[in-house]
Amino acid sequence: MHESLTIGQLSARSGVAPSALRYYERLGLIRAERTGGNQRRYARSELRRVAFIRISQQVGISLEEIRAALDSLPASRTPSASDWARLSSVWRERLNERIRLMTKLRDDLDSCIGCGCLSLQRCALYNPGDRLAGEGPGARLVLPTQAVEPEAGVTPS
Repeated sequence: MHESLTIGQLSARSGVAPSALRYYERLGLIRAERTGGNQRRYARSELRRVAFIRISQQVGISLEEIRAALDSLPASRTPSASDWARLSSVWRERLNERIRLMTKLRDDLDSCIGCGCLSLQRCALYNPGDRLAGEGPGARLVLPTQAVEPEAGVTPS
């Protein structure tokens, strides 16, 4: 078994297209060595980084945030369990809030999605007369309350 992987092998093992792997490399998310023939060779530990990138993206973490997290990992050794635990703790509260919101959407909107809003008295999206306008943008009965910063040059009313 070889110590390094070609881009095709990394793609096959990770389920990520070679074009995406090249993009990740260009962004500095993963690293490759180059052979004398200028072919990419990836350390096996890059599989773990690619898996981390994919999972992080699937839960809504931006590539910029992922890069910042990966930049905090040691470059010369495979990240340890404590390294990964430290990274996950940074996003834990945000992920918990996302889980809470998704659960609320599932529980509150199950009947609404299928019924065509026949019961407007109970609908979490119904806002007669735009009475919730003062509470901020979006579906105020569904979305978490958060401060909205005014646009530059606009005085809040």
